[in-house]
Amino acid sequence: MIAAPTTSLNVNTGVNTSNNNSDDVRQLIERYQAAGQSHLFNFYEDLNDDDKATLVSQLEALNVERVNRIHQKATTCPSPMLNNQSATLAPLPEECFDSILEASKDKTQEWRTIGLNQISQNKVAVILLAGGQGTRLGSSAPKGCYDINLPSNKSLFQIQAERIFKLQQLAQQQPGAVANVTIPWYVMTSGPTRPATVAFFQENNYFGLSSDNIVFFEQGTLPCLTFDGKIMMESKSQIAVAPDGNGGVYAALRGTGVLANMAERKIEYLHAYCVDNCLVRVADPVFIGYCVSKNADCGAKVVRKNTPDEPVGVVCLRNAAFNVVEYSEIDEDVAHAINPKNGQLLYSAANIVNHFYTTDFLNKVESFEGDLEYHIARKKIKTIDMQTGDIIAPKQVNGMKLEMFVFDVFPFTERMAVFEVDRREEFSPLKNAPGTGVDCPETSRRDILQQNVRFFEAAGGKVVVGEDDNQVEGTPTLELSPLVTYSGEGLAEIVAGKSIKTPIRLHSLEELKRAVF
Repeated sequence: MIAAPTTSLNVNTGVNTSNNNSDDVRQLIERYQAAGQSHLFNFYEDLNDDDKATLVSQLEALNVERVNRIHQKATTCPSPMLNNQSATLAPLPEECFDSILEASKDKTQEWRTIGLNQISQNKVAVILLAGGQGTRLGSSAPKGCYDINLPSNKSLFQIQAERIFKLQQLAQQQPGAVANVTIPWYVMTSGPTRPATVAFFQENNYFGLSSDNIVFFEQGTLPCLTFDGKIMMESKSQIAVAPDGNGGVYAALRGTGVLANMAERKIEYLHAYCVDNCLVRVADPVFIGYCVSKNADCGAKVVRKNTPDEPVGVVCLRNAAFNVVEYSEIDEDVAHAINPKNGQLLYSAANIVNHFYTTDFLNKVESFEGDLEYHIARKKIKTIDMQTGDIIAPKQVNGMKLEMFVFDVFPFTERMAVFEVDRREEFSPLKNAPGTGVDCPETSRRDILQQNVRFFEAAGGKVVVGEDDNQVEGTPTLELSPLVTYSGEGLAEIVAGKSIKTPIRLHSLEELKRAVF
């Protein structure tokens, strides 16, 4: 509890400021009083000098007025639940939507060439949303460190790094390419995952990429709040905070100097994705080329919904603006509506958190950041009793975390492009624990191996299943490193008319040449 008032006391809080930079601390207290958050000083006099400094530093860095505004906005202007208000929805305009499933080979190659040309001029970079831990997978490490049990035992980080490496090689072959094609990789971690992520990259020699072109930065945090908007404390000297959601990437890019780094490198286009998709085509030249050809400032890659009731968010128009509408917000009749032109679901563009941006657009986000939605996640939050200081481990929901979603910027785009891709080729998320059978390590492993078989057979080769191949779900164990092929290119001249025997894993084109017969 707070000591009885003594000299140089702030009467309203009971905080003695006589020996602790009194003017600065007094001003800080007054600021928090005005914001209705003075309870954060309740235990100030219980603390030693180091803990006092820790608390003061944290509160000085916090924009408490912004926190109050965010809480007010989130609790008084909730995300519009559509339910029976389906008239506010509209399907995507035809001019902003194309599908790789329906595009001709010539058109696909045109997009790919445009994308490779941009990469070859060092105009493209990648943003990786990698703040999550593998807790649900039974791992305390960052999710990108996870081994999905491929024959090579490669982590998600390594698979994605090798795709970047291979794509740099492919772009280097473009006419007029710069002398040293690079695709900078901006890796967003959370505070808790940053040390382990950086160490993992260092221990693995950055997976063959130049460390100069890998930039780590942290997503922001927001305080945890009670339902009446009071900031919670995890100890007497620390407020309780939580990551501000993947939508916090925009403020983090600006606040950590990443946007400035992009400007120095003269980056014009960005590809952003989540770490847990083992099939992600990092800096996909087809997607980049498509968005550039549409003169888009923002783009989203989507997959076709499997069923009307699949629990995925859908990219569409809401109140005439681009948005992602959650499945729980869509009427059943709307979810089942059919597009008469193609017989597909009218609302079928399932969001997979795979985006394109121009750097110009990313720099504009600050101008409309105050209008972005904040979403409430009601949680059980470990905190302290603000009267006694006792630790509370709640058994029921006792507070909220506020977060933004990465797609919350969609309504503010001027030129949106939506690109449908083949789910089995580009989307296999890792969400659930081993053995669950859905979006788990086993399905990730299966989906990569099945894709490798398709690459080989599409190039004119034959896969012979060896007697010692312990197949999983009938999938031959053929692992082609991304260093062999990014998306199936370059195989035909080696494997056409030839066979390969499984189980086998191949790390290079030279190994592939020796393995076929």
